[in-house]
Amino acid sequence: MEDKVEEVLDGGDLPPLGRYRLDLATETWSWSSEVYRMHGFEPGQVVPTTALMLAHKHPDDLGQTDGVLKQAAESGRAFSSVHRVLDAQGGTRTLVITGEARRDPDTGEVAELSGYFIDVTGSHRAAAARDASVSIQASSERRAVIDQAKGILMMTYSLEHTTAFELLRRVSNETNVPVRDIAGSLVDLASSSVLVNVAERSVVDEFLRSLSSAGRD
Repeated sequence: MEDKVEEVLDGGDLPPLGRYRLDLATETWSWSSEVYRMHGFEPGQVVPTTALMLAHKHPDDLGQTDGVLKQAAESGRAFSSVHRVLDAQGGTRTLVITGEARRDPDTGEVAELSGYFIDVTGSHRAAAARDASVSIQASSERRAVIDQAKGILMMTYSLEHTTAFELLRRVSNETNVPVRDIAGSLVDLASSSVLVNVAERSVVDEFLRSLSSAGRD
């Protein structure tokens, strides 16, 4: 969980931050103005309670958030968690909650949790965009390698591009090796052996035979 918190906080600009305090005996919260706004309210517009808090948690994160608070109340240990909330306007925000416990000096029981809410919605979206960009780039590179391999087969065997791809897919099915891996190996072979004309088809023949033989073993 600490890794996840660090990931969403690593967004460059400082995100909005607000302070809270939770009285465990009454389950009432004290929120700073920033926390009200993170939940879509104006300061003082509602009385923040645990029930209100949980009502605004994203359904997929509800159990996690409730569990973190209960564990902190029982153990008294510092905690942090990332969760989503559905604000009063129906928008989704991603928040980090951090906190520590205060024990009752007479009973030794945990009486209060306090800490910060940090709105990392912008950072979270930026991280998701970066991940998507990396994924798209990787997909584009895989397609480029497959296109290069098809080009090699088209030139070597005088094939149409669809037939060249079918050859790659057939070898993949026979050998249980992904098409992208076969394509990458074929491109590497071409790069190292000047394999771009029909005179070198014996090299391709041997490459495909070796894959098929390995797949049957």
